Amino acid sequence: MKKLNRQTVPDIPIKPVRIVQFGEGNFLRGFVDWMVDILNEQTDFDGDIQIVQPLKEGMGDLINEQDGLYHVLLEGLEKGKKIQRTRLITTVRGVLNPYEDYDVFLKLAENPDLQFIISNTTEAGISFDENDETVNAIMHTSFPAKLTALLYRRYQHFNGCSSAGLSIIPCELIEKNGDKLKEYVLKYVEFWTLSESFRHWIVEEIIFFNSLVDRIVPGFPRDSIDTVQRSLSFKDELVVKAEPFHLWVIEGPSNIKEKLPFSDAGLNVIVTNDLSPYRTRKVRILNGAHTAMVPIAYLHGFKEVREAVEDEKIGLFIKEVIFDEIIPTLDMPKTELESYAHEVLERFRNPFIKHKLMDISLNSVSKFKVRVLPSLLDYIVKYEKAPPKLVIALAYLLRFYKGKFKSNNIELRDDSQVIEFFRAIWKETDLERITTKILSNKALWDVDLKNHTNLKQALTTELMRISKQ
Repeated sequence: MKKLNRQTVPDIPIKPVRIVQFGEGNFLRGFVDWMVDILNEQTDFDGDIQIVQPLKEGMGDLINEQDGLYHVLLEGLEKGKKIQRTRLITTVRGVLNPYEDYDVFLKLAENPDLQFIISNTTEAGISFDENDETVNAIMHTSFPAKLTALLYRRYQHFNGCSSAGLSIIPCELIEKNGDKLKEYVLKYVEFWTLSESFRHWIVEEIIFFNSLVDRIVPGFPRDSIDTVQRSLSFKDELVVKAEPFHLWVIEGPSNIKEKLPFSDAGLNVIVTNDLSPYRTRKVRILNGAHTAMVPIAYLHGFKEVREAVEDEKIGLFIKEVIFDEIIPTLDMPKTELESYAHEVLERFRNPFIKHKLMDISLNSVSKFKVRVLPSLLDYIVKYEKAPPKLVIALAYLLRFYKGKFKSNNIELRDDSQVIEFFRAIWKETDLERITTKILSNKALWDVDLKNHTNLKQALTTELMRISKQ
C-alpha cells in the first residue's frame, strides 16, 4: 500500500500561505482545514495553511512525513440516512515547531500573503504567563505571547502599514475567545513596554473575532483504520474521523464573508454581530441535553448516548426535555430552534460514534449548573412552576452522585470536594433534609436554590419516587 505524501499524490498545486494556524490536533484538521480545503475547491480563495505546533511535543513530525496530506472521514446520519465520505485534504503546507527554530516561526510574519490567524490551543491555551518577560525572548511559552511576538515582527517588517493587518479567529471553547485573546496580547504589549504606535496598530489593524465551533471530531479511527486505509488505497496515519454536521459562528465585521466566502462553498458558517444566542442555543440544547441525559440513562442501564436516545422511553424523555422545557425558555425563532434540536437528536443517534455516558459524566454538577440550571430557572420564572422533566433530570443527577446504585459502585469523576459533599449528604436518610441541603449549597450552584419552593417540593417528591423504585 502506498504511503500518503506528495510524491504518491503528484500535481497538488502549491498555493500562497494565507492562514497561520496555531494547533495541529484532530479538531482543527477535521473542521477548519476541511472547510478551507472546500473553499479552495469551490471559490477563488486560493490559500494554503501553515500550521504552528503550540506545544513542544505534538504531531508535527508525523504530519510533515505525509507532507501535510491526510483524509477526513465523515460518518453519520443526514436526514436519517447513513453516510460515509472521505476527502483528501491538500491545503495544509506542513507544521512548524517554534521550539526547534523560533526565528523561522517569527519569519511567518513577513509573508505579504498572510491574512488570517486561526487557533485552537485548548481552553488553557489563552492565558497570560509572566515568565514570558520580554519580546526578545529566545522562546515564549504561552500562545498569546507567541502571537504578540509574531505581530510585533510583522509590524516592524511592514513599518506599521495598515495593509499588513490580519484577521484573528480563535476556536478555543471559552466565551468571548477573541476578546480574551486580544486582552492578553495588549497586556503583553504593556508588560514588554512596547511602543504606543504598535499598540495603536493592533487596535486599528488587527481584528479579533469571537467564534463558536460545533462539530464532533473523534479523530483517528483506530478500530477501523485497516478497513479505511484499504478503501483509500493509501497508508494514511493521519485520518481524521468526524460527524457530517458542522457549524462555525463568527462574530465580527461582516466583510469577513468576502475574505472567507464560506457561504459560496455551501458551508454552514454564520457571520453575526452577536453570537451569544447561538452559544446559548448550543449550550442549552446540545450540551444541556447531554448533561440531563447521562444520569437517568446510566441508572437505567445504558452505556452510550446512541442506545439511550434510541430507547423508546429514554429517547422520548430526552426529546420532551428539549422541545417542551428547554426551547420555550430561549429567545430565538422557534422554527430555528426546533430545526437545530432535530439536528442534535440525529447527531446523538450517529451509529458511527460510540459516545460513552461515563465520559460525558465528567464534572456533571458544574456542567448541570451551566448547561441545564438556567433553563430550569427560566422555566420557573416564565411558567411559575417547576419543569417536570428537568426536575427528574436533576433528581437522577443527585441520585447518581450517591456513588452506588443497586449494589454497584459508580465511578464518579468530579472535584474531590463535590464528591465528598455528596458522600456525606447521602448518609442522611430524610430525603427532604437531603434536598434542602443540596439546594442550599451555593458552592454547587452559585445561588441558594432552596427558596424556590416549587422546585424543592418537586425534587423531593421525585427523589422519593426514585428511592421506591
